[in-house]
This record gives sequence, C-alpha cells and structure tokens, in this order.
Amino acid sequence: MKTGNAQQRRKAPLTTPSDLKSNAIKDLTGALNALCADVFALYLKTKNFHWHMSGPHFRDYHLLLDEHGDQIFAMTDPIAERVRKIGGTTLKSIGHISRLQRLADNDADYVTPLDMLAELREDNKQLTASMREVHDLCDEHHDVATASLLEVWIDETERRTWFLFEATRTGQE
Repeated sequence: MKTGNAQQRRKAPLTTPSDLKSNAIKDLTGALNALCADVFALYLKTKNFHWHMSGPHFRDYHLLLDEHGDQIFAMTDPIAERVRKIGGTTLKSIGHISRLQRLADNDADYVTPLDMLAELREDNKQLTASMREVHDLCDEHHDVATASLLEVWIDETERRTWFLFEATRTGQE
C-alpha cells in the first residue's frame, strides 16, 4: 500500500454532501451540537436524580425519572446523526459537551425530591425553548427533516414538563 494514499485517507474530510448552503450547515451544526450537549446534560442530571431519589414517593419518582431518562437519551443519536447527514461534525467528548451545554449541572450532595422534580421541570422547559429556537433556524434554512424531528421532541419534552409540574403540585394552586 502506498503511504500517500493512507495519508490522504486519514485527512479525508468528514463532510457529507448536502444541498444545504455552507452557512446553513454551519448554523444548524452549531445549534444542533449545543442542543445535543444540553440533552446529554439533562440525561445525566435526570439519571443522577433517579439514582439519588429518596422519600415516601421514592418508587413513583424513581420510575418516572427512569422513563424520562430513557426518552431523553433516545434523542442523542438522532441529533448527532442529523448533524452528520447535513455535512457537519458532532460532539466528540464529555469535555466538548461541557463546553457547549447551557443547562446547569447539579453536583449537590443532597437535593430534596421535590427540588429535584422542580429543577428537572425547569430544565425541560428550557430545553423546549432551545428546541423551538433550533426549529426556527431550520425554517430559515428550509431544513424540514430536522424540523420534523424537533416537533416530536418538543411534544415529548412538553409532556415531561407537564408530568414534573403535576408531580410537584401541592394541591394548593
């Protein structure tokens, strides 16, 4: 095998051919990578709270957060693959995620169950808002495939927000 061919293959660009303009690919890739970082951050926070849940509603909350974690994690691969399909490159490491994420981590030793649920509710609301912004960007660049995926995820995220809201109600509101 010729050394030149091997070196050329190692330097081959990862850009997938796309009919989207280069500025659209750049904009969408940036927005989707930030969204994917937020999804990973929310997934890990949801699992953290799932693992550290306690109290009289332990079983219900533990199962709820396990279901939410599965649903959130299920978004990660389609987001990253969408970035690749349009010609971009995606997240490469935990460090890359931490540089892009906009949702705050929670490393506290103890968080009350209701505070966990309330924090996740607000994070899901923030994720919905971020997804709507990416959807607007998709509309601007005529990326209907990404917009279609986002519409389903927005609905799922609104459902999680609703469940978390209802689980934190005291009956006084």
